[in-house]
Amino acid sequence: MASALSHAVAAVAIGAVFYRRGMPGSVWMAGTVCAVLPDLDVIGFRFGIRYGDFWGHRGFTHSLAFAALLAGAVSFGINRRQPQIRRFSLFVYLFLATASHGLLDAMTNGGLGVAFFSPFDNDRYFLPWRPIVVSPIGITRFFSARGIAVLKTEMLWIWLPSILLVLLAVALRKTVQSAPKTAN
Repeated sequence: MASALSHAVAAVAIGAVFYRRGMPGSVWMAGTVCAVLPDLDVIGFRFGIRYGDFWGHRGFTHSLAFAALLAGAVSFGINRRQPQIRRFSLFVYLFLATASHGLLDAMTNGGLGVAFFSPFDNDRYFLPWRPIVVSPIGITRFFSARGIAVLKTEMLWIWLPSILLVLLAVALRKTVQSAPKTAN
């Protein structure tokens, strides 16, 4: 898996594409939580759930169906408190933030792959290109020499593209805002 920190970085970068003036911090926080939440499946190890099981690590919680369900539930909850946010845009942002988790995990060099199509197909998949060093499971293991190696690859393959996405979103927004308005 990619680290929780890098999943959060990706969510913030995706959020930059959907940013609107006055967007409350709760939306940013929701995107970050949605991007990190799929890894809660690791608690299953303590209860005897095997890695390759439906509820195992990188199983259903890493699927596109789970991303849609989570995005729907969270966007409904947020939209009731923040009606100025368009529900569809909020849903798409939260869906992409959640789905990015599986995509990034499928780019790592370890594990069993990601069950993108669960519950309909529980096969696990990797992307053909896997440049990210898999993060160790557990906080104590992450703060080690291996954890530093993981962060180095994540900075190159997740953080740098995320920064570029934010810069592109900001530049496009400024270009659109400064474009002359034509009268019809």
